[in-house]
Amino acid sequence: MSVTAEKKNEIIKDNATTKGDTGSPEVQVAILTERIRNLTDHFKDHHKDNHSRRGLLMMVNKRRNLLAYLKRKDLGRYNDLIQKLGLRK
Repeated sequence: MSVTAEKKNEIIKDNATTKGDTGSPEVQVAILTERIRNLTDHFKDHHKDNHSRRGLLMMVNKRRNLLAYLKRKDLGRYNDLIQKLGLRK
């Protein structure tokens, strides 16, 4: 259900803006997106897991806020990230 360390390092490497970057909005959004996708698959089998659903909603809201911040600060980076991750606007 969670993102493995190897997968997380791969996501960081693919989305980092500079070497050693782990805190930029792009990296955070990419990691949250992977976690959201994993939880969405989890709910296909465990549809009554309301505790995890609350965590999912918090992750979705955090991702939405990070995307709004990125859109406000740099529209080009926002558009690139949306396209790269396959998210809708």
